[in-house]
Amino acid sequence: MDPLKNLKELKLELPEVSTPGGSYVPVNIRGNIAYIAIQLPIKNGAFFYQGRLGNEISTEEGSSAMEHCALNVLAHINDKIGFDKIVGLNHIDVYYQSAENWDDAPRVVDGASDLFLKVLEEKGRHSRAIFGVEKLPFNFSVGLTASFTLTEEWN
Repeated sequence: MDPLKNLKELKLELPEVSTPGGSYVPVNIRGNIAYIAIQLPIKNGAFFYQGRLGNEISTEEGSSAMEHCALNVLAHINDKIGFDKIVGLNHIDVYYQSAENWDDAPRVVDGASDLFLKVLEEKGRHSRAIFGVEKLPFNFSVGLTASFTLTEEWN
């Protein structure tokens, strides 16, 4: 597995790591589990995909927004831990805001799930939960948290 090579083949690059928007750390490690704080569709400080899925944001755009979030997760892993120190992605929690009658969340979340599998290969297999919420910060359409298991010698 070579995530950086896989990203290059996908014509993608990791964004700059974001800074927390509050009193928390973006990566919290307990034992050999790394928890990644919510990542939003932000790239190098610019905000993208603001609005509600099914209104201002299409399902296809929502999938791209999730890919942005996943890239931000991977940027934090690369910056704080290193891809060589991960055993695998455990679980993702996804939050979205949508129009009242929109109901295509699994397709949107596949934007992140598929990217994790393409970049991390077998180590990208994960479980997930999807939550529709009334409001996300700065009117973002989606947000993503993740947890990874690390090798025993990660530190």
